[in-house]
Amino acid sequence: MRLIVGLGNPGKAYEATRHNVGFWVIDALAGALRLRGFRWRDAYVYEADVDGERRVFLKPLTYMNLSGKAVRAAAEAYKIPPGEVLVVLDDLALPLGRLRLRPRGSSGGHRGLASVLEALGTEEVPRLRVGIGSPPPGVDAADFVLSPFLPEEEETIAAAVEAARDAVLALFREPFAQVMTRVNAR
Repeated sequence: MRLIVGLGNPGKAYEATRHNVGFWVIDALAGALRLRGFRWRDAYVYEADVDGERRVFLKPLTYMNLSGKAVRAAAEAYKIPPGEVLVVLDDLALPLGRLRLRPRGSSGGHRGLASVLEALGTEEVPRLRVGIGSPPPGVDAADFVLSPFLPEEEETIAAAVEAARDAVLALFREPFAQVMTRVNAR
């Protein structure tokens, strides 16, 4: 993976929401690698040489549903094909804290991922989903993803963000299938 994209929404109002877990993973990677970022077009970017290869970490500053615009611009600017882009995103169909790594597939109803797939023109885009849990009965999914985690969920999601960070770092050194087997069994 050469372009790692964390999906989220920009702005203080969204920082602590479930929908911003992708941003949290990018922040965790930047912290682990001691990176300094910069604003570039519609994104916040970190660059690093990891294991002798240039890696780009991206947080689109468009809103979630328009993430593809920033991802396509970065992929074109850095000359990175879709198969070397990893999208990190929240998933309300996965139990809280569960990770799922896949090499390709549909958006699964996630509008941010749908925007990325459309902008890159393919479903052959690897993705790492981070489970945020399902909305309780009577709560709209859109309201749920834009809500913060409950205090009793914070430890679980913090551990999931760390595990996602470690999975991305492992992808720099190990075959995708090997990391996928380990991550999905977690």
